[in-house]
Parts: sequence; structure tokens; C-alpha cells
Amino acid sequence: MKTKIRKIVTFVEETRTEMGKPVNPPTRRAAAAAVIENPFAGNYVEDLTELMEIGEELGALLTQRAVAALGISGPSAESYGKAAAVGENGELEHAAAILHPKLGTPVRKTLGKGAALIPSSKKRGGPGITLDIPLGHKDAAFVRSHFDGMEIRVNDAPRANEILVAIAVTDSGRPIPRVGGLTKDQIKGEDGLR
Repeated sequence: MKTKIRKIVTFVEETRTEMGKPVNPPTRRAAAAAVIENPFAGNYVEDLTELMEIGEELGALLTQRAVAALGISGPSAESYGKAAAVGENGELEHAAAILHPKLGTPVRKTLGKGAALIPSSKKRGGPGITLDIPLGHKDAAFVRSHFDGMEIRVNDAPRANEILVAIAVTDSGRPIPRVGGLTKDQIKGEDGLR
């Protein structure tokens, strides 16, 4: 691997009740996060290719870890999302370089599809910053039951010269969704929208 990883952390949430009502089956979501060295911390660099290649490596590694944490096959995942936080010596473009040009291909390969855009967020902050990972259905962006998010934090990351990168996947939508719209059984999966 090109990237220097200080640590990998995996989070799993399982919701069994919502507002006193049972959620059956429980909804589950998992995120895998890597704390990596930022090779461009403290310096303006025009060519961010190295970070793009790191994104490709992390896309495969973190998606496989998140899917494994749920104990499902990749194609069984329903939603996905990605996020990154750069430390104070980084710039938002460093997070963008990791998340956008190449990270998506290995995510989709692991999940067996993924016609919809992968929702993302990026921010700058210090150790313990909360990372909000937006979630959406992997094959149809208009499935409202899967508009969601997962919040994670790593107590000692990112340090000034690091980047915290995370991928989240789910085995379902929100618990007890009821705001209407396209349902997952109506997905055509052709354009990433419906």
C-alpha cells in the first residue's frame, strides 16, 4: 500500500427499537475508518495524484472491512457513504482527492453494483472531531427510506498531519421509514436515480 495507516477502526450500529416500536429485522450500519498520514500536510501541491491513488486503496480496504463487520455479502449492502476529515495542516482538497476521483470504483466492485453517486462529506478539524457520513441507497438516489447518516469519531484523530477517511454501508434503510417516495422494491437501477 502507498498509504501509511496509523490505525483502522470499525463501528457497527444495530437498531432494535425506535420510539418504543420493535424494528424487525433490526437495521444495521457499519463504518470502517482509517487514520492515515497526509503526505502533503503543510505544503501546497498542485498534483494530488498520490492522494487519489490512496483513495483507491482505501476504497477497497475500508468497504471490505465495513461489509465484513455487518457479516453480509457485498451485494447485500443497501446504502453507502464516504467522508474524510483532514488535520489542521491539510486542506479540504486533500480530502476531495481521496474521496472523489478513484475511491468509488473499488467500493462499487466490493458491493457488486452501485449506480447512485456515493454521498460524501469533508471537513477540517483536530483529534476527536465528529465525522458525519451521509448515506443513500447504492442503486437509486431517490429511495427516501435510505436518506440517512452515520456519525463516528476517533478520539485521537486526525492529528495535524493526518487524514481520517471512512466508508459506511448498511443492510437496510432507516428504522420504520414512512415518508413515502420510491421504495427499494421499485428500484430499476438504470440511472442511479430510480
